Amino acid sequence: MADYDYIVVGAGSAGCVLANRLTEDGRSRVLLLEAGPKDTSMWINIPVGFTKLLNSSKYNWNFQTEPEPNAAGRTIPVPRGKTLGGSSSINGMLYVRGNPLDYNTWSQYGNRGWSYDSVLPYFNKAEHFETAVDDTRGTGGPLNVAPMRERAELLDAFIDAGVGEGFPRNADYNNGQQEGFGYFQVTQKNGERWSTARGFLDPIRDRPNLRIETEAMALRVLLEGKRAVGVAYMQGGTVVEARCDREVILAAGAVKSPHLLELSGIGQPTLLQSLGIPVQHELRGVGENYRDHYAPRMNWRVKLPVTLNEQTRGLNFVKEIFKYYTKRTGILTFTAGIAYGFVRTRPELEEPDVQFHFAHASYANAQSRVLDKQPGMTLTVYQCRPESKGSIHAKNSDPFAAPAIRPNYLADPFDQRVLVEGMKIGRRIIENKALDKYRAYEMNPGDKIQTDAEWLQFARETGQTTYHVIGTCKMGQDPMAVVDDTLRVRGIEGLRVVDASIMPTVPSGNTNAAVIMIAEKGADMIKASAKAQAMA
Repeated sequence: MADYDYIVVGAGSAGCVLANRLTEDGRSRVLLLEAGPKDTSMWINIPVGFTKLLNSSKYNWNFQTEPEPNAAGRTIPVPRGKTLGGSSSINGMLYVRGNPLDYNTWSQYGNRGWSYDSVLPYFNKAEHFETAVDDTRGTGGPLNVAPMRERAELLDAFIDAGVGEGFPRNADYNNGQQEGFGYFQVTQKNGERWSTARGFLDPIRDRPNLRIETEAMALRVLLEGKRAVGVAYMQGGTVVEARCDREVILAAGAVKSPHLLELSGIGQPTLLQSLGIPVQHELRGVGENYRDHYAPRMNWRVKLPVTLNEQTRGLNFVKEIFKYYTKRTGILTFTAGIAYGFVRTRPELEEPDVQFHFAHASYANAQSRVLDKQPGMTLTVYQCRPESKGSIHAKNSDPFAAPAIRPNYLADPFDQRVLVEGMKIGRRIIENKALDKYRAYEMNPGDKIQTDAEWLQFARETGQTTYHVIGTCKMGQDPMAVVDDTLRVRGIEGLRVVDASIMPTVPSGNTNAAVIMIAEKGADMIKASAKAQAMA
């Protein structure tokens, strides 16, 4: 008998959930492998610390795209968490379930059990929403979801401006009615980040049937014929082979899960052969269907000293540090986006197709996250459901070499049109009279940008990822599907993928909540399979 029943590769947003749920019975033996270190940095718990972690070499894989032809030939950073909690330990903490349309679309593609009504119980099971008022939201779950702890007059004015332009005010965009403006909900508790490591892993670390190994880099899935039987990983310079009786579960994320499949000989035969990787199983869809939210950031100079730019300097910042450590309040609780807007770019649409993130801050450099010295505000704009698709593939057979990431942003003309309209609406909202008191002038793109072609060029030259990489081990029934609707890798026994890579299309909004839901549902599927086998 092998040492484990299950091996989970990746202790991130999905892996921590799986480790918790699969060890609940006290009998199933689970090995949880994480390539990164333990989540001990002070910057992980302090919400505003995400600005440090997005550039961390210790807690971040620091992937980059190949030069992107549709984004002015730029190489764009693709941050991914590399620690317990994964990206939930370094992200902006925004909790967005997406739109019911997203999951009904998955179901329409033939994925049984993935409609909105089917996945809603798993969203609810995972969360404890502090201000839940009805059964559309969960209470008592491990993932604490809270309203934004702080507000600000400029943020209130932005929401008023959205309402002034004809969009509704929306108190809860996660209850199935997404359209409108308001403040984001966040994965925080008592003013601290609440990652999946804190919510799902910390309470159960002492379970005797769970073993957690950090700084354990998965090298490949061990196969015997068409069955997964374990994982080879490197830890402390030594290669270890761990074996399991039931299943290997890849929860390494939308970049690493397809990469691991290819390193294991599962993927496109021609590509694998060109890299010197023996072909074990043909699956043409591995690494394809890469999708992400591509976002230009518009910003304005502000007339009054009411922004984070000046509040994070000198004596003001000293006061905020004191406020945080004594009350867990203040600007250190803020996240990547603070106020939101979900809008329809055309009135005939059934659901919003553009999302706004607004912050009363502006950055001198989007890469370094260094705030301007003068007051400013930023509006991030992206299309909710992009059609453009790219890929992730191994560059060689070295497990430690980053894969080639080719997002193919804005390749689809439909995406181009929607994003341009979204930016135009964004400008209109900022020009609403509710912001007259604060708005000085538009810095980027600037009022010289007026035509659709100029808007599109601005997007190509300045847009960035919003870290919502999905789809590279797509769930479905078609020839390019990598997993079926129970998340089993097609043609390989004992192997599943349970993370963002299985999403056929990107949800309408930030993706972390959906990943956690997928892991909750995946855990139930895995346990049901084990029960059925035991009864057979």
